[in-house]
Amino acid sequence: MDTEKLYDRDAFLKEFDAVVTDCRPGKGDTYLVTLDRTAFYPEGGGQPADRGDLGGAAVLDVQERDGLVLHTCDRPLTVGASVHGAIDWSRRFDHMQQHSGEHIVSGMLCAAFSCDNVGFHMGADVVTIDYNAPMTWDQVLEVEARANRYIWENHPFRAYYPAPEELAAIPYRSKKALEGPVRITEFPGADCCACCGTHVAASGQVGLVKFLSCQKLREGVRLELLCGGRAMDYLSRAWDQSRRIGQALSVKPLAAFPAVQRLEGQLRESRERCAALEEQSFRQLAERYQNAGNVLLVQPDLEPDSVRRLCDAVSGTCGGRCAVFSGSDGSYRWAVIHPGQDLRPLIRDMNQALHSRGGGRDGFAQGSAACTADEIQAFFRERP
Repeated sequence: MDTEKLYDRDAFLKEFDAVVTDCRPGKGDTYLVTLDRTAFYPEGGGQPADRGDLGGAAVLDVQERDGLVLHTCDRPLTVGASVHGAIDWSRRFDHMQQHSGEHIVSGMLCAAFSCDNVGFHMGADVVTIDYNAPMTWDQVLEVEARANRYIWENHPFRAYYPAPEELAAIPYRSKKALEGPVRITEFPGADCCACCGTHVAASGQVGLVKFLSCQKLREGVRLELLCGGRAMDYLSRAWDQSRRIGQALSVKPLAAFPAVQRLEGQLRESRERCAALEEQSFRQLAERYQNAGNVLLVQPDLEPDSVRRLCDAVSGTCGGRCAVFSGSDGSYRWAVIHPGQDLRPLIRDMNQALHSRGGGRDGFAQGSAACTADEIQAFFRERP
């Protein structure tokens, strides 16, 4: 006999009593328990399974198979015994907020862009939804604003099983063809969808919706969404971060981004001045090694591009091979230039002797090495 699904009639039922109809070993040290009735929602429709307590056993997972709801428990329960079940309500209500918010935005997006919701996953952090039509970030934000207005208007939610002749006239959304009784879930004016999940009683209980991203996916897009408590927590943390950035820059939180832009401009100007001074220093150093032949330079920490530019400047005057190593013992960046020469034998030996990684061609090579300055000097002394 199928399990009576209490969650189908009352998504707000937090506790219930039932009779154990079967208990058998599951995977590992778990047990699969079936009841004559249950308020535990099994994983399905993109919504994760409920957790909670059942007769003193922890419910770790819930799945439905052939009309039976299987509760994965951490200990066995006696067949025929009456047990009390308690849902992890904070988890369930979070799922109800995410699922209901997804219905509202999907109904609006599918209507606006004549598309379908072709993928829905409620993760532990965010909800991801795939649509088979293109849309821009600005268009998504317009729907977000409409959805939040709808939520705050507190429209009632309705779930029902229409008769077949009534169902045929209902323009509901569905990802696949359905057989048997179809459960219609409706947020009037926003969405009408075939769905087996749990939802809030009215749109106001969703609280708010917030889109986080819009990425191109095949012919459509993938959106990341937060609803209710998750959205509030995310926005609170984002605000606190803006507040702290504002404090560091001596501006108000909402002025943090312009302040960061100004700081970026100042940093860019500073880098340009430093690069000009570096270039002047490199030219002066290159003049010191005019016609010196092979040159090895071990320098304090430089940016990778600066290592290459210094090596290029000195190789242009020394008339031989130039090797530049920059960093400190244990971690060096390097560049080697010898115009017109095959550097592969040198780099092969250097990679082995100096615990180095890198390579190149046409007289130029670069990489990194985990060695000491003494080891670098010793290696190149043996290679005049």
